[in-house]
Amino acid sequence: MANVIGVRFRNAGKMYWFSPGEYEVKRGDAVIVETSRGKEYGTVAVPPHEVDDSKVAQPLKEIVRPASRIDIEQEMSNREKEREAFFKCREKIRQRGLEMKLILAEYTWDNSKILFYFTADGRVDFRELVRDLAGEFKTRIELRQVGVRDETKMIGGYGICGRDLCCHAYLSDFSPVSIKMAKEQNLSLNPTKISGACGRLMCCLGNEEEVYEEINKRMPGVGDTATAPDGVEGTIISVNVLRETARMVVDIGDDREIREYAASELQFEKTNHRRRKKPKIDLRRNDQKEAKDQAIRNAKAQAIQAAMERQKQEEESFGGGSEQGDGNRDGKHGGRRRNRGRSGGRDGGGENGAPKQNRDQNKNRKAESGQSKNRRDDGGKRREQGEKPPREGEGGEQRRSNRNRNRRRDNRPRGERNDPAGNGQGNSQRGGQDQGGSVG
Repeated sequence: MANVIGVRFRNAGKMYWFSPGEYEVKRGDAVIVETSRGKEYGTVAVPPHEVDDSKVAQPLKEIVRPASRIDIEQEMSNREKEREAFFKCREKIRQRGLEMKLILAEYTWDNSKILFYFTADGRVDFRELVRDLAGEFKTRIELRQVGVRDETKMIGGYGICGRDLCCHAYLSDFSPVSIKMAKEQNLSLNPTKISGACGRLMCCLGNEEEVYEEINKRMPGVGDTATAPDGVEGTIISVNVLRETARMVVDIGDDREIREYAASELQFEKTNHRRRKKPKIDLRRNDQKEAKDQAIRNAKAQAIQAAMERQKQEEESFGGGSEQGDGNRDGKHGGRRRNRGRSGGRDGGGENGAPKQNRDQNKNRKAESGQSKNRRDDGGKRREQGEKPPREGEGGEQRRSNRNRNRRRDNRPRGERNDPAGNGQGNSQRGGQDQGGSVG
């Protein structure tokens, strides 16, 4: 067993263990101890008591001495110099234009080092700043970047409850806090109501977490079906964890009522509505499913192979049916094709008479269109030379379409359109044309 005391160097700071040695100290006394940063001024937070050697880090250091009046005055002087160093460092940061926020300046008890704590969004190159501060204070300089929770712990403040912040008042270490704690305590999930001054979840959410977890094990959940002592069955709509009561909706005849019962009086089966149970994996069921899938794949492969064989047989029967005109379905089609070819042959088209007849008709149409085109071209050439276009029929009657086309192309006066020589006989000749007479 070892006799130890707990010493803190800052308010609500981390606890360090030392041996009182030959000195008698009590809680609240100031002592001088040896640390990795040199001699430090601390306050006894835990009075001397016996602990197991396995619970204390070895080797256990002894305190140097209880703080004297001179030591206390030097500590007070260091606090004044820390304030001055803070403003000088902040001015240097502004001159350098560094993206960092200075939080605290701290002198060691023997003035061998000055520590500056700051926050920043990312990494900051402060090497030039360290050189400026070392030249200003003529001592060792150390800059440490901390988080927003440490910033709030160092500065302090008041919470939404109206009291000092827990981290600044009594918490020595930060415990993990999750949103599950707020859900377990039926708190509002509004971030502005469950967040602290640092912008993170409030540390006090973990203070009563164990109590709520223990009580919730004996309480029904919202949505559970419960039976009251009088035999009435209903659904839980709300619970009060601190009073350990539950409100449920019950059916009384044609009406529905809301009643409140103690949780210990209700009979219910606890269910978790917040988390879904993970399905259990049955290896035998997976093996059966895999075998079933394999059987389906084999059946598909056999069906494809049978379809290919059937297609091959149909192709062979298709050739035989075209010669005989009977047999299976493809053979009948082949016979029909042959009969269609024979009918075409009787019409003069050979084996495939119908297609040949269509080709002959297309050729005739093309020939007629070519003749009409040549006729139009010939008429145009003669008209340019001052001759009259040829007339069709024994009576010399001209087609109406050609006559209209000639009228559109001829820009001469109406009386001279049919008189190439300009003798003024166009109107007399027009009457002959309309009656079918010939014009010389």
